[in-house]
Amino acid sequence: MAAVYQALHRGVSSLTCRLHSTYVRKMRYLNQLKEDDNLCRQAQTSGTFYLFHNLSPFLQKVGKKYLVPQLSAAETRQVLEKLQEAEQWMEKSVLIGCSDEHRARFALDLGALDKSVIESELQGSFTDLRKALFVVDGKDSPLLASAQSLLRWHDSHQYCSKSGQPTEKNPAGSKRVCHASGVTYYPQVSPVVIALVSDGSRCLLARQPSFPPGMFTALSGFCDMGENVEEAVRREVAEEVGLEVESLRYSASQHWPFPSSSLMIACHALVGAQRAEISVDTLELEEARWFGLEEVVEGLKREPSSSKQDDGSFLPWFPPKQAIAHQLIREWLQQQTA
Repeated sequence: MAAVYQALHRGVSSLTCRLHSTYVRKMRYLNQLKEDDNLCRQAQTSGTFYLFHNLSPFLQKVGKKYLVPQLSAAETRQVLEKLQEAEQWMEKSVLIGCSDEHRARFALDLGALDKSVIESELQGSFTDLRKALFVVDGKDSPLLASAQSLLRWHDSHQYCSKSGQPTEKNPAGSKRVCHASGVTYYPQVSPVVIALVSDGSRCLLARQPSFPPGMFTALSGFCDMGENVEEAVRREVAEEVGLEVESLRYSASQHWPFPSSSLMIACHALVGAQRAEISVDTLELEEARWFGLEEVVEGLKREPSSSKQDDGSFLPWFPPKQAIAHQLIREWLQQQTA
């Protein structure tokens, strides 16, 4: 009877698996890798690896394109064996996804090893992530961003905040455990609101002193403890530019790895046209001003390299299309021209 039940169970499980979508099967497989250490170690032997060096991803330039190479486990091990570091480094990798065919993807930071040797061996270069996001294909950007965030989290959580003792990561890198205190740590993200403020006919864009010359973007800030999204948007707009939001509308969200791991929650915020005089908080912003329709159209066309004028000043330009601020500006423009 038990044998019959097991056979029926296997049949039902097989049918259920076939009925599930590719996405569902992939998500369930990833969850298994996070929970089953032996399965994850097995996946490392056949998976692909994205290499980083001090949180900078490895890129290869082919013609005018920048590619993000996925090295097989054998290729990765071959590089590491030349540096006599194979075994201990493979264990430091973290799981960042898998293909539809269930081939696991890992990220590995080789920051303690000789960067020039690796770059020479693989014919590429480790590139600052901010620069990399401008040049890589759009499908690679989210993966690099999430990989860097997870690697950064592990680097900064090597000790338990309760006991002070070292923590140990599981093979997937989905958690760290302090065996002395029994505390388990999981990667966390910080909620950040980003709002494109409009008075109906203009949109407000600002810049911080640390921005590249000429770049303007939407207002943003971290949510305070206990705030909801609406409260955070209203507070940030009031603090930074002295305006009171009358209504707001959610647009979308995006993971953003700077300065660490953030969830950008994007909104459109409307202020009254009669009360649209800006009062800039100079502790946070270098400049904030209203942009009309034509200025926005021109700013979206402009490249950073072409924004500098003969007198040394810079014409406004906006974040790249991979950034959710770009999407907010595009949405506002579409609404104005509808």
